[in-house]
Amino acid sequence: MIILGLILLILGIVFGIPILTTIGVILMLVGAAAWLLGMAGRPIGGRSHYW
Repeated sequence: MIILGLILLILGIVFGIPILTTIGVILMLVGAAAWLLGMAGRPIGGRSHYW
């Protein structure tokens, strides 16, 4: 999810499409939060780890 967010962020900046930039930032933040919670041992969506 972090990689998809990064790709959308870059595409949004390169092509000047603000909605792609916004979606990219949101996906990166959600992916980072899921990654950190997974590293802390918290189950996410019924899974004991996230990768």
